[in-house]
Amino acid sequence: MPKTSVTQKAIICGYYGQNNVGDDALLMSLLAMLPSHIKPLVLSGNPQQTREQLQVEALPNRSAFSILDALKQGDLFIWGGGSLMQDATSFRNPIYYGGLMALAQQRGLKSIAWAQGVGPLRFPLSRWITRKALMGCDSISVRDRASAELLSNWGLSPLIAPDPVWALDREPFPELWKLPAPRIAVTLREHPQLTTGKIRDLTTALISLQKATDTCILLVPFQPKDHPIAEAIADQIPQPKAVIKNESPTRLKTLFRGVEMAIGMRYHSLILAASEECRCFALSYDPKIKELMSEWEMPGWEMGEIPDDPKVITKAWIEHYANGEALTPDQIQSQRDRAFMHQELLTHC
Repeated sequence: MPKTSVTQKAIICGYYGQNNVGDDALLMSLLAMLPSHIKPLVLSGNPQQTREQLQVEALPNRSAFSILDALKQGDLFIWGGGSLMQDATSFRNPIYYGGLMALAQQRGLKSIAWAQGVGPLRFPLSRWITRKALMGCDSISVRDRASAELLSNWGLSPLIAPDPVWALDREPFPELWKLPAPRIAVTLREHPQLTTGKIRDLTTALISLQKATDTCILLVPFQPKDHPIAEAIADQIPQPKAVIKNESPTRLKTLFRGVEMAIGMRYHSLILAASEECRCFALSYDPKIKELMSEWEMPGWEMGEIPDDPKVITKAWIEHYANGEALTPDQIQSQRDRAFMHQELLTHC
């Protein structure tokens, strides 16, 4: 029997409740763009935390009972942004997220793939699942050209717009002003290519960079599993320094506003920093970061290209600190305005 209520319930699925700043930022952006007549129900790894932090209804994302119960309640099913359909970090991702989308479609929910970064898809099964799930969607938006090209090869025509986090608002972070200026923020993540030797070289280069620029070094891990790297580097760097962890995306946006330069592996650390007129230097482990570097002529290295000599690293960082350029206010406003194009998929529900 069709639902007649004006209010619609959207089941929102993503990598939520994992204390990952980037995915939390995507969820916050999505919730801010939802029309008032759509009530969100978020599938989360930590539903209690999601409820408390965002004041939304949330259910466990690994409980079959909870998921089936959510699908019975829902009118819409939304993949809520980010690189959900990729098998670079785990071949299980396409199976899990594709399976949920298939269940939603089988139950007749209107399905939306929202602000997706599709790929890498190394295995034929991953590609088949992703293509089948997307073919069944009522509407699709992607955040990068590579995803748009892949979907175009499958006969799909997604809306393409910048990552929604470009449009995220900020909130005050008064604690920042207790830290001496100027400041440089560093966001590294756990990754097989970030070896012990590379961490050692990057740490040596940071110490030299700090000495040359007389800056306060801020280590900003975006997920708990990145904390040990940040703490280990901080232990070796002289004062002034700080480790900034367990902060919300909106507060970190303000932090980057008060930073002269950001050195980042995390995709959304570069977006949050660039959106606040901060100079960025990228360390790329993923095609999405490489594309960001290309689009904005952002300097950096792919992980395999990081120089073995810390002096060479330091020289590149000092050059960018002294002479590099941030995005202009007009460029940032353009990205912000275009990021709101993702809202179009939601307003036509």
